[in-house]
Amino acid sequence: MKITEPTPGAPCWVELGTSDVDAAKVYYREVFGWRAETDLRPEAGGYTVFLLGAAPVAAVTPLYAPGQPTAWTVSFATRDADALAAAVTEAGGRQVMAPMDVFQQGRFAVLADPEGALFSVWQARDFPGAALLNAPGSLGWVELATRDEEAAKHFYTQVFGWTVGTHEDYPQWGVDGADFGGLSALDEFYPDDVRAHWLPYFAVADVDETAARAAESGGMLLVPPTDVPEGPRIAVVRDPQGASFGIHRAGTEG
Repeated sequence: MKITEPTPGAPCWVELGTSDVDAAKVYYREVFGWRAETDLRPEAGGYTVFLLGAAPVAAVTPLYAPGQPTAWTVSFATRDADALAAAVTEAGGRQVMAPMDVFQQGRFAVLADPEGALFSVWQARDFPGAALLNAPGSLGWVELATRDEEAAKHFYTQVFGWTVGTHEDYPQWGVDGADFGGLSALDEFYPDDVRAHWLPYFAVADVDETAARAAESGGMLLVPPTDVPEGPRIAVVRDPQGASFGIHRAGTEG
């Protein structure tokens, strides 16, 4: 079962904070065919939506805070951003940015789990989130890389009520029987400076072609196209400004 529209508790949007918005517009157009539309209101701070056809699928923003890394941030849908932010604090996480309104679009907060993995939550009003999910060129999967899997399971099930699949090597997060992401261990093979993080995966029709295009356009393949045992074909890419993302063949997530 796939999640194909914004669903409470599940990923609904993804944003790239980057040091070079104009370069990102060009890069992701070449990789995914996305078209960029920038909100020109001064109070919007340069917020730019990526569209696939007429469907909003992601966004890109300048780096707003000193020390903010160039990275993708996954956003999860919620009916109450304030209550969920409070639940994060109670469970041992922290509020990086307290809940705030975004015009009439919705209400959001930027949060961190106890290991420091950042994510955001979105309480929709006029803007529900991505108009496409699990379709080629859109968000299809999210993965938490962490050094303490049991603590992560406890935190996210307490905060969101997610189910956790019993696959021994790769537990999977789910909502109401639909899996949307996985849990990966940052084991001894990872350098100590690799911190816990959420990694978005975008669905594509052909992993090899998309990975080649991503590399030719100036990105770096961190994981070349690979068949996951009993899973999909994937690759992981670092864009020219340093933000990492994954790709997987559409229809094979979970």
